[in-house]
Amino acid sequence: MPTRYDKDRKLTNNSEYYAPLRKSRGKKAITHYGTKQIRNPTVADRASVKRTKHIWKYGDRLYTLSHKFYGDSRYWWVIAWWNGYGVEAEIKNGSVLAIPLNLEKALKILGV
Repeated sequence: MPTRYDKDRKLTNNSEYYAPLRKSRGKKAITHYGTKQIRNPTVADRASVKRTKHIWKYGDRLYTLSHKFYGDSRYWWVIAWWNGYGVEAEIKNGSVLAIPLNLEKALKILGV
């Protein structure tokens, strides 16, 4: 499965500003990743992907839903982004989440 960083631009930084950090880590340079531009899925995009519903309740975690539906907890952000949430603290009890079942198609729609 791809990760959200696979296609990102990488920058090797050996500037003096990061010298103390490099020294503490025993590194000659630090790798920075470009900011990923993820697009918001349109109504048509959402309709094109089979999904299931989940009613958010006390104790729920996005990473556990990701593990349950995708077999990998690292894709928690797909469920959050698909539903317009930045973090799970924004999700109120009783909120209905749409969970895209085809992860690869959802990632493609998001631009990853």
